[in-house]
Amino acid sequence: MNKAVVQVQVRAVLPFNSGRAVFVGNEEKVFVIYVDESVGAAITMFMNGTPKERPLTHDLMGHLMAALGAKVDRVIINDLKSETYFARLIISAANELFEKKIIELDGRPSDCLALAIQQSAPVYVSRDVWEEVEDRSDVLRSLEEGGQRGEAEG
Repeated sequence: MNKAVVQVQVRAVLPFNSGRAVFVGNEEKVFVIYVDESVGAAITMFMNGTPKERPLTHDLMGHLMAALGAKVDRVIINDLKSETYFARLIISAANELFEKKIIELDGRPSDCLALAIQQSAPVYVSRDVWEEVEDRSDVLRSLEEGGQRGEAEG
């Protein structure tokens, strides 16, 4: 990683308009990423360990990576432009000779978060983004105290 980063976790996923609000942060700060309903539901299911009758898209991606000897190494939310977050999915793969390869892919933060949670991989935010985002810890705390923690907690 070339830039300084801050480690974070998904703290909660709550319904919001036609999608979900994903609260991401640590003890110092929490910010919100708004995602569509389907990916928000996937993040929630992975956080809660909810069994599914059939594999969903993120399950398929995880199975495909495992079959190819790859896994999510980490996720980095690396940019914020015009209220849109950007993320990098860092994958490590080993071939049949156990030579390790690192693959870095651009992805929506929501998909990257779902895969990171599915595979218990760490999530980071670049220091630049961390310093730019508004702290929403008060909103999360208010929802927690009001008994509206939502569908997931981390």
